[in-house]
Amino acid sequence: MAKIGFIGLGNMGSPMARNLVKAGHAVQVFDLNDEAMSVAVQFGAKRCASLQEAAKGVEFVVTMVPTGKETRAVYLGPDGIIAHASPGTVLLDSSTIDVESAQAVGAAAKAAGFEMMDTPVSGGVIGAENATLTFMCGGEAKTFEKAKAILGGMGKNLVHAGASGLGQAAKICNNMLAGICAAASAEAMVLGRNLGLDPKVLYGIITTSSGNNFSLQYSCAIPGVVPTAAVNRDFKPGFKAALMLKDLRLAQDAAKATGTPTAIGAAATQMYAMLDRAGHAELDSSAIVKLVTGDL
Repeated sequence: MAKIGFIGLGNMGSPMARNLVKAGHAVQVFDLNDEAMSVAVQFGAKRCASLQEAAKGVEFVVTMVPTGKETRAVYLGPDGIIAHASPGTVLLDSSTIDVESAQAVGAAAKAAGFEMMDTPVSGGVIGAENATLTFMCGGEAKTFEKAKAILGGMGKNLVHAGASGLGQAAKICNNMLAGICAAASAEAMVLGRNLGLDPKVLYGIITTSSGNNFSLQYSCAIPGVVPTAAVNRDFKPGFKAALMLKDLRLAQDAAKATGTPTAIGAAATQMYAMLDRAGHAELDSSAIVKLVTGDL
């Protein structure tokens, strides 16, 4: 079993760290949220007073922070992980960030003598809780082989996407499609209800037909259809709409940079921007249904 430093205990990071403890690893944690730290101590992690302390004396460091800005902040500079991690530590960033930031941090880690991978995840809070996440990994093959034992404690699908930054590239593509599916599923379900269909009947039809998708199956935004869906708890997140908008904008930036037309992705981005402007950014991403029902 390994010694692991885990930094970032949000809705995804906390259950991921807990599953590493369950897998038998010695996990030391840091987060700016003291309540999240207390929860981590309760499931068996060691509290650290700083990210520098969390990064010392471990074999692996896993980070899960909101954006590329935070990833750069926690890794780079005199107070960052790269400056304080013990020699030989393998660095794994599971945040969803822009490709440029992933490559910049990866290059800085390599220059300092560390192995690093971008390891963003898919599967949502349910996947994080159940250790069934998909990890999309960018970096050297030898680092991927080392990381498998750690990532396997948090997920079941471990994919080496290619060189540094390509894990993030895969995640951006995935989340663009997820945002599109969430918006399209909301439209289909509300249309069916307005036509007189029982939402549960329609859900059963779609989830066994060609329209099935992850967003509908697990996060159907019609009340009472999927008991665990966020709509049944006033859209308490899950995966915040603000984070979906961030990821969709990352995809649009990448599309612009590569000259790739993504008209449907652009439409989904505009819808989530409208949800944000209406003051619902902190709700679950399935709250996009509010644009369809007019409940803003």
